[in-house]
Amino acid sequence: MKKVVLITGASSGLGKATANFLAEQGYLVYGTCRNPKKYENPDKYQLIPLNLNEVNTIQNAVDIVMKNEERIDILINNAGTGIIGPVEELEMSAIQSNFETNLFGPLKLIQTILPQMRKQQNGFIINITSIGCTIGLPYRGGYSASKGALSLLTEAIRMEVSSFGINVCTVSPGDFISDIASRRYYAPLKKESPYNEIYKKNLKTINEHVNSGIKPDIIVKKIFQILNSKNPKVHYSVGSPLQKFSVILKGILPSRLFEKLLILFYTN
Repeated sequence: MKKVVLITGASSGLGKATANFLAEQGYLVYGTCRNPKKYENPDKYQLIPLNLNEVNTIQNAVDIVMKNEERIDILINNAGTGIIGPVEELEMSAIQSNFETNLFGPLKLIQTILPQMRKQQNGFIINITSIGCTIGLPYRGGYSASKGALSLLTEAIRMEVSSFGINVCTVSPGDFISDIASRRYYAPLKKESPYNEIYKKNLKTINEHVNSGIKPDIIVKKIFQILNSKNPKVHYSVGSPLQKFSVILKGILPSRLFEKLLILFYTN
């Protein structure tokens, strides 16, 4: 029996690459996006509507898969959005919207699917977070916060559902080649802002990191490896050696020294 996979944000980028790869490996894949009519029908998987900011569409998407397949074996919470800017100057509505997409939507989807996975006595949930969720990165504080919250929720849910035969983990990518730069919320540059010059420089650096990041295929293969692991860990990081090492450094360096390194990196 083919395992049934539901992947959010599968119309482009990492979600699309993951959906195609898993379909090629014999999984039965359903991908989601806000408006499937805007995209050509994928050859290898089915694209269905889901908006993480609208609760009714979450239930509808799950109902479509259950009606067709009568089970959901794997959920990959991939859809997310970025937000960049000095915390002081971020609009509260923008921060709230980011949390809706990166935290509350995925959480509601998990809550909707867990009863079926408990009934099956098996299931696998992978939440795509970010290497940045382990560090409060300057000018990416909103993003670090929403993804960090999803990471901690993952730890709690994992322990709560382990007795039901359900695995839960995170995959935390570093910068990878994608079109995320065009879909982020950017706090506007303001000439009168005390952050203007440093923020302007950071915008350029952040987008350059995306363009020079790792290929999505590396993350896709890691997801496939995790799905076939007998004893999956709670957290996995996939990124450049420097980005992965930064997480280790935070754990071993005195906090003030680590903070100074970050300030030097982001303000010079």
